[in-house]
Amino acid sequence: MNELPVEKLRKECDPNLMRCETTQEMMPLEEIIGQERAVRALKFGLGIKERGFNIYVAGYPGTGRTTAVKDFLEDMARTKPVPSDWCYVNNFSNPYEPKAIKLPSGKGKEFQRDMKNFLEDARRTLPKAFESEDYAARREATIKAVESQRKELIDQINSKAQEEGFLIQSTPIGLLLIPVIRGKPVGDQEFLTLPQKIREEIQEKREKLKSEFRSAMRQLVDMDRKIHEELGKVDRDVALFAIGHSVSDIMEKYKDFPDVTTYLENVRNDILDNVPQFVKGPEARPEAPFPFPVPWMRESAFRKYEVNVIVENSDLKGSPVIMEFNPTHPNLFGRIEKEAQFGALVTDFTMIRGGSLHRANGGYLVLPVEELLRNPFSYDSLKRALRNERIVIEEAEERLGFITTKSLKPESIPLSVKVILIGNPFLYQQLYVLDMEFNELFKVKADFDTTMQRTEENMQRYAAFVCTICQKENLKHLDGSGVAKLVEHSSRLAEDQSKLSTRFAEIADIIREANFYAAEDSSNFVTGNHVKKAIEEKVYRSKLIQEKIQEMIKRGILLIDTDAETVGQVNGLSVMSLGDFAFGSPSRVTASIGLGREGVVDIEREAKMGGPIHTKGVLILSGFLNEKYAQDKPLSLSARLVFEQNYEGVEGDSASSTELYAILSALSELAIKQNIAVTGSVNQKGEVQAIGGVNEKIEGFFEVCKAKGLTGKQGVMIPESNVENLMLKEEIVEAVKRRKFHIYAVKTVDQGIEILTGAKAGARIKDGTFEKGTVNYRVDKRLKEMAEKLREFPAFLMEEKKKSES
Repeated sequence: MNELPVEKLRKECDPNLMRCETTQEMMPLEEIIGQERAVRALKFGLGIKERGFNIYVAGYPGTGRTTAVKDFLEDMARTKPVPSDWCYVNNFSNPYEPKAIKLPSGKGKEFQRDMKNFLEDARRTLPKAFESEDYAARREATIKAVESQRKELIDQINSKAQEEGFLIQSTPIGLLLIPVIRGKPVGDQEFLTLPQKIREEIQEKREKLKSEFRSAMRQLVDMDRKIHEELGKVDRDVALFAIGHSVSDIMEKYKDFPDVTTYLENVRNDILDNVPQFVKGPEARPEAPFPFPVPWMRESAFRKYEVNVIVENSDLKGSPVIMEFNPTHPNLFGRIEKEAQFGALVTDFTMIRGGSLHRANGGYLVLPVEELLRNPFSYDSLKRALRNERIVIEEAEERLGFITTKSLKPESIPLSVKVILIGNPFLYQQLYVLDMEFNELFKVKADFDTTMQRTEENMQRYAAFVCTICQKENLKHLDGSGVAKLVEHSSRLAEDQSKLSTRFAEIADIIREANFYAAEDSSNFVTGNHVKKAIEEKVYRSKLIQEKIQEMIKRGILLIDTDAETVGQVNGLSVMSLGDFAFGSPSRVTASIGLGREGVVDIEREAKMGGPIHTKGVLILSGFLNEKYAQDKPLSLSARLVFEQNYEGVEGDSASSTELYAILSALSELAIKQNIAVTGSVNQKGEVQAIGGVNEKIEGFFEVCKAKGLTGKQGVMIPESNVENLMLKEEIVEAVKRRKFHIYAVKTVDQGIEILTGAKAGARIKDGTFEKGTVNYRVDKRLKEMAEKLREFPAFLMEEKKKSES
């Protein structure tokens, strides 16, 4: 009868597998388990230095992919060199394009501190230098030397003017020559009253003197310029003397870094060119825009001498490993901040902030691909940075041309980083197909599997994982029975007796919940009973809908028979998923038979409630009927299939064998046992194929039978290829052991129909017919009768032909 023995229903685990009493006595796990393929890919991708060999870690959430990658990278990063620091400094020739300076690890902060001390020293020593008596004496001597020449020239001009009868008068627009007659200066009005001849003589002398005075005036202007130049030279000399030793000390300290020495030279020259801002302060300058001192304006004048460290690696022990879980464009590539000053937004190089890519430069950057793709600017900019091997700090809107206001354009920084994207396999396939650059930049794929082999070695490592979780989170350790139950639950999650699940997040949650119940019992260790209770309670919290459905079945609202026999009616099984919980639910599948040429009609499809996979499964039934029964006659049948009381649609082919059994029952007029529920897909050759969710389907029907009363005859029929997937609840295993419930496994439709009807399926004999009295004989006979009956209605056949042609 193909009934499965108890030992096939659940693969139990030996509580002594650890070879010690509790996980407390074990060594914590120090490696990634169950992911040998992914580990090899990671080692290769992280080891190869060539361009474009970045890594895509493909796996589903809960498999430990992020934690495993982080731990793996941190172990590898410890052996790598610490990358350099990066600073931004003012570009004195073009302040809108700040310069980037590279320094060894730890030197960035030191350089920033040295420049801060130098600036404080300059602001303190320069005013004192210009308040000294020596400076006053040099300034006075310089002015006197030039002023004596200026006075001598002015005296010569005055003498010449007096000789010619003129007086020199200084005005805002220059020097005026005023004629003198009889010792008195002549004004403009009086000059006009003079005789014409005298006026012409005076004018002629004036023009001649003006020509001579122009040369003298140029000399005076040159003397004024010379005074300013000499005073400026004195100021530079005094300032250089005051700060020269400080500049020399810093330049000597950083002599091995050409970019720093060039910058220090520019700083020195700028200070010498802007001595007044150190001596007087911006608040005392006449060009200040406000009549009162403004603190931030006073300090902003000195910002250009500061050092902005955007990457500082002095605390690192190896290469950086940066996990960026919110990869927005500013978080990845940095940003240029702005501050409001009297209604305007202003910025400078000191407000440049680095991003995750800067911090990961020289190391590793881990990004969740789902979040990265939610920020299209980030993804495109990341590809450009990897392609060009440069980090550019810019606003995304500016790169797209949406912002036209002038802003900073910091110098780009060389990029050397290994990027690891973490996402699901579907996104990898989509990126590979739709993005031509993706394959060039992410050449390595590390696949994280959801299962691993259930070997003794892996079970030992599983126990070591439990030890690690308990130690990290200060939980109670598990004894042998607790680990055994955890291993069995892991196989249940993997839906395979020979596998263990690598969805370590779910396993860790069970450990935490079991720890809670162990604490309630004041137990020193977590036992198998605590693990079992944690699993059951987790199911109980989510099974409200399942209980509602079972209640409706028990009350007769949903029609499901568990102890009758009916023609053309089978209990099928499906799985309902609620996100965090999936359960099996029986459905009544019925078939009605009549004359016609339509073949098998899927009512679910006609009502647009059937999915394409379900439709395919139904169409396969026609192929099976043609193959088996229509070799000597046309298939003259109209069979309609439906899932009774289904209002949400049907998808999948796991009920195709159920539907076929209903058709065979209706054709043979043999009743089907309603105490046996059926699942499994079927092919055109009549072979029953594996389906998913076999444990949930069996348990779902068992719960219904238990609610309506176990009779000892109820059971479930599954494909034989699903036997290895069985990890049923202990309650069902116990019921089977007590002969209260039965599990049957079949390979073919013939085996299945025998179990459901109690009649022999029947093989084809030499004359092409089937053994008399068997199910196949009755079906074949009924189909012959229907074909002959249909020939009696030629008009009907013509109409059907027209319908099929149209």
